[in-house]
Amino acid sequence: MNRRRSFIKKSALGALSLPLLSFDSKKDWSLQSLKSSEENDPEYWKMVRKQFPLKEGQTYFNNGTMGPTPGYVLDKMIHHMLYWGEHGAEVDYKNGSGPVLLSGYFPYEEIRQKLAKIINCDFKEVSLTQNATFGMNYVGMGLDLKKGDELLNTNQEHGGGFGAWQLLAKRKGCIYKQATMPVPANDPQEIVDAILKEVTKKTKVIAIPHIVSVYGTVMPIREICAEARKRGIFTVIDGAQCVGHIAVDVKELGCDAYYSSLHKWLLAPPGCGILYINQDVIEDIWATIPSYNWDNQEDHGFRLMQNGTGNPAILAGFDAAIDFYNTIGEDRWLARVKELGSYLRSGLKEFSHVKIHSSVNENLAAGITTYAVDGLTGPELQKTLWERERLQPRSVGKELMRHSVHIYNSKQEIDKALEVIRSLA
Repeated sequence: MNRRRSFIKKSALGALSLPLLSFDSKKDWSLQSLKSSEENDPEYWKMVRKQFPLKEGQTYFNNGTMGPTPGYVLDKMIHHMLYWGEHGAEVDYKNGSGPVLLSGYFPYEEIRQKLAKIINCDFKEVSLTQNATFGMNYVGMGLDLKKGDELLNTNQEHGGGFGAWQLLAKRKGCIYKQATMPVPANDPQEIVDAILKEVTKKTKVIAIPHIVSVYGTVMPIREICAEARKRGIFTVIDGAQCVGHIAVDVKELGCDAYYSSLHKWLLAPPGCGILYINQDVIEDIWATIPSYNWDNQEDHGFRLMQNGTGNPAILAGFDAAIDFYNTIGEDRWLARVKELGSYLRSGLKEFSHVKIHSSVNENLAAGITTYAVDGLTGPELQKTLWERERLQPRSVGKELMRHSVHIYNSKQEIDKALEVIRSLA
């Protein structure tokens, strides 16, 4: 027993003696190399890949769960933590320097203005949140819903997309319903019909995903929101998989509320989310977490983001991730994601032993592809891809593989995955 205690003590002391940061601070993580204007430069995406400290010889295909943080973003976060850890006593909290010590009480207008440009709205319609689940709950708990009000989801929601509505059904006596979605979904009208079929005169909220988390289906949101508006139904769109993945224009979509997790496709640090609520209805949404500015009538987006003390380094990383996105450019970024997604699907279509569960209508697809291989469960396929080529997508459920591609991936990496799958026939 004494030997064991001695070993544990020595191990703990050894761990404390290790460097606190293993990140390569000697590497140049500046954005200068990403400012190339040549759209078809074959070397450009190799430069982009170098911006990620992902380990060489391993391929990350699980962006739908968590996007890897670019080196530029990590560098900004780490610098923020180290600098203000040293210079904290120099901060005059009362005179404008508070955000460097803590977050949760400040409007962060500059970040919100940048995000508002990306999704096309006024920055005062934007709240910074921790993730998509927070956004859904801020809307759900902020609505003045009553017993008997119908709340409509689909049967393909992420847990962060249905939890608030089920809770409200139990807590307030609302009626919770789900529309049954087609699989695979290749006809947008089928999707619209499946949802509107469940609408009644009692329906008060339609809460649906913009991109379905499991299957990657890009939903016909504009058509659904237009019909909902005619009927006086509040629309809440789960965009957890969207910002940085496909173009998001909330005004064109016509939704009342839209939320997203930007640690996924925008490659922001974990803990970075966004909530948009249309200015025409935002006054009707109660604050869920009230603090000093809970009743701020001049900036409703700020009113709804009173989260209390948080880590300001995350906000520094959030800002850096937006700059990273804008430096590459939205059009080039989104086109690359779509190009790689189409390339993967084209390869999978050639295999008779593969069944694609995602949409094969390219108008309803982007960077996520979900499929199954005959004779293997999802976990077995995931294990095989890793053991043979160090490829890491994510199995979902018992049978399916969800394969996400992003700007740091290459066609050569996708070819490796296709070759492994080909060999499993």
